Amino acid sequence: MSVKRRNPAATSDIEAFAAGAETTTGELDAGPDPDAKRDYKALRVPFNEYEYRVLESVSKKTGRSKLNAIRWAIREMDKRVSI
Repeated sequence: MSVKRRNPAATSDIEAFAAGAETTTGELDAGPDPDAKRDYKALRVPFNEYEYRVLESVSKKTGRSKLNAIRWAIREMDKRVSI
């Protein structure tokens, strides 16, 4: 049985990698994609009866599911509120 020996990477390769870690790409500067897959965070939000009825009403009026109505409301508030 022979032993596999590792050869260390050239110093210039390591320095090039480290220099690249300090820079950002345009993709990172663009921010999160609003239409990305929804697997980042999940919330469990308890509602009282009044809030749930309002949510149902908004979802029916806008033709959206309840979850989509919440997401839509968040985006609308983000457009309207400036701090």
